[in-house]
Amino acid sequence: MPFDEEKLMQVVSIISTKGCVGKTTTAANLGCFIADAGLRVLLLDLDVQPTLSSYFTLDVRAPGGIYEMLAFNERRIEQLVSRTAIAGLDLVLSNDDRGELNTLLLHAPHGRLRLRHLLPVFRTHYDLLLIDTQGARSVLLEMAVLASDLALSPVTPEILAARELRRGTLQLIEDIAPYRHLGIEPPPLRLLINRVHPVSSNARLVQQALRQVFQEQAGVQVLDTDVPAIEAYPRAATRGLPVHRVEYRRPAGRTAPAALDTMRTLAGELFPAWRERFALVTGRADAGGASHGERT
Repeated sequence: MPFDEEKLMQVVSIISTKGCVGKTTTAANLGCFIADAGLRVLLLDLDVQPTLSSYFTLDVRAPGGIYEMLAFNERRIEQLVSRTAIAGLDLVLSNDDRGELNTLLLHAPHGRLRLRHLLPVFRTHYDLLLIDTQGARSVLLEMAVLASDLALSPVTPEILAARELRRGTLQLIEDIAPYRHLGIEPPPLRLLINRVHPVSSNARLVQQALRQVFQEQAGVQVLDTDVPAIEAYPRAATRGLPVHRVEYRRPAGRTAPAALDTMRTLAGELFPAWRERFALVTGRADAGGASHGERT
């Protein structure tokens, strides 16, 4: 089991040193699915291109965001946390418009540990913190990983993507290993094969190769769940909705599972302690509301 069930808040960074692999889509859909299961979820947008910040409609927009949090050590939740239209799903907006935070944290004492030191302010308010990161090696990316209990890396089933994973993301995990001297263990890494075309023999070969390559590598695991390349994901993003609410039944004649089933399987593999909650999510929501019972 990847996490301590007694811990107040789990922290997962969604990472890749390669862009356009589906980090933001994964963060948005996974976060909303888990919120629909009755858990309290906070999304943290660390990408300088704030796609996640504009994914969902906001009911309440906070005065500040990630810049105030990291540049000024702002700890007041009411100043940092915006509320989305999805019940139980909150968001710290990306508002580093000039891209100043990387330089600031590079030269600040213990800059790479700043987020880790700020997390206690959220721990009693949320069950899960999901961090969306930029698709390039940076101080912000290293900071996110050092604050995490688990790192989740989407990878598309292509040879070049697999090579970039080894060269970039795995190297990042190795490079932060010296923080063990401060009692900080690099988080385990889970690889999510994303945008799989069921009829593509090349995709299947890459999937098999990835599983073989990382089968015995300590701290790295290829998830059993993969995400099919289906039209429901871009359609959900266009509508600003989680994919499990857009497609909760598998269309007739398609072999790939319904998006709801994929998200339930993925969430259950990452967070087995919450599987019973995930089983209750139906995807059918009245007037866009959550499809679950009472919240904790």
